[in-house]
Amino acid sequence: MTSNAKPLTLLTDPQQRGADPSGNAWMSASAGTGKTQVLTARIKRLLLSGVPPHAILAITFTKSGAAGMARRVRKDLAAWVRLDDVSLGHELFAIGDLLHDRAERRAFARTLFAKVIDASGGGLAIQTIHSFCQSLLGGFPEEAGLAPGFRALDEAEIAELRSSTLSDMVAHAERHDPALAKRLHDLALAVDEANLRAYLDRCAAAADAIDALPSGLAPWLRSAFGLPTDATPDAWLVAQCSDEAIDGRALAAIADACATWTSAKAGAERAFAIRGWLARAPDARAASIGELFAVFATAKGEMRKDWMTSKPLAPVSDLAMRCFDTVAEITATHTHMAAADRLADGLEVGRAFARAVKDRKRREGLVDFDDLIRLTARLLAEPGRADWIRYKLDTRIDHILVDEAQDTNAEQWTIVRSLAEEYFAGVGAKDGLVRTLFVVGDYKQAIYGFQGTSPRNFANARGDFFELGDGAERPFADVAINQNFRSSPPVLRVVDDVIASVGPVPKVRNRSKMRRMLALLASSVG
Repeated sequence: MTSNAKPLTLLTDPQQRGADPSGNAWMSASAGTGKTQVLTARIKRLLLSGVPPHAILAITFTKSGAAGMARRVRKDLAAWVRLDDVSLGHELFAIGDLLHDRAERRAFARTLFAKVIDASGGGLAIQTIHSFCQSLLGGFPEEAGLAPGFRALDEAEIAELRSSTLSDMVAHAERHDPALAKRLHDLALAVDEANLRAYLDRCAAAADAIDALPSGLAPWLRSAFGLPTDATPDAWLVAQCSDEAIDGRALAAIADACATWTSAKAGAERAFAIRGWLARAPDARAASIGELFAVFATAKGEMRKDWMTSKPLAPVSDLAMRCFDTVAEITATHTHMAAADRLADGLEVGRAFARAVKDRKRREGLVDFDDLIRLTARLLAEPGRADWIRYKLDTRIDHILVDEAQDTNAEQWTIVRSLAEEYFAGVGAKDGLVRTLFVVGDYKQAIYGFQGTSPRNFANARGDFFELGDGAERPFADVAINQNFRSSPPVLRVVDDVIASVGPVPKVRNRSKMRRMLALLASSVG
């Protein structure tokens, strides 16, 4: 046996509460506070308490994070095999094990490395949520609607598949679908290539949702927004430019009043503009509706004050206000109709792309990251069939640890809840066994909003699980670890000064000050 040469790092009291495997825990941990140390300590203490390796599932957000955590646990367990009794007792004491001074405990600790290596299923399941979903779907491909032997794409393959699918879709549309080709052309002119591809990627990720939209998107959107649905925007605008829709007599009276306003050049200009507009056919009126609106409105779209303050215009001020309101409503409605139709065209392109990607993946037996999450969430929520799947999992997983929980989106939380909700039901395949959920995250580090994550998801999940724990009389330990082991006091003081100076959300006027403060921070770090 050898002694332990490395210095021991004792867990703080809050860290001890998080690492305690006897109950549920929800831990808030900022960067540099030792959350990985708590996670690995909890896993080791679960193993020390007799939990078999295959009964532990640790989920983290990145492959590197999962690999690093697994490597750290295995390295520590391997070291335990070679340590002498005193050094091993110190190691067990450092992670909070109360039986560290017993010979039989130390002897058992030395067996854990072999137990992990020899465990069924490859030992400890420390993996990303996507990796877990892939392994689960691999066990139930038929139930998930997948072909046996399906292949999960990596990020580069997903990008290549979507890019080639878009090229094929464009080529097909140009030959066989003029309407789709025009929509693609208009969308490409409206946004740059990067934003177009990002939009189509989001559509592909939400394939089921976008495919469930009604077939006639333009009428549906217009109806949802309370807009007319019985004509194109331009045809509707022409109809609104008749003397019946816009009071021609009122406009003529207003023009006459403007003509009497001889002391101001604006009077003659407005009279000329109104009379010219009235003399045109409805389609020409529609094309020049902006000129009529400019008679009554400022560049900001507000009614000109002189309609109320000028003495020659006083007799028609009420008429002018009524015409202003009418023309403003007509132009706004036309703008909104056109915007709704452009949105519908964009959604039609997105739906066509999502369907093309989905069809290709189905033909070639492929799934992407979004499919893994979506299909697993659906599989675990399906009545009847899901009960069987959860039962099979229920006999294997007794302890779940969720790392980087702030990066978990709503659909991923659905999976976690499906896996863990039996822990709080009071009955199940393993009555009497303590089964736990441990969650650690930091809402301040929620940076994957483009994937549907948000601090709100983290807060909602916390509320849901705390309610489950309280209802089952197995409440969560609410743990916050705030002591930072990565930064020095001078750096933290500068950070505090920056936040105090510019606020948590810097405004434009504070950017120069913020740059100066960050420069000071950089020099302090150096």
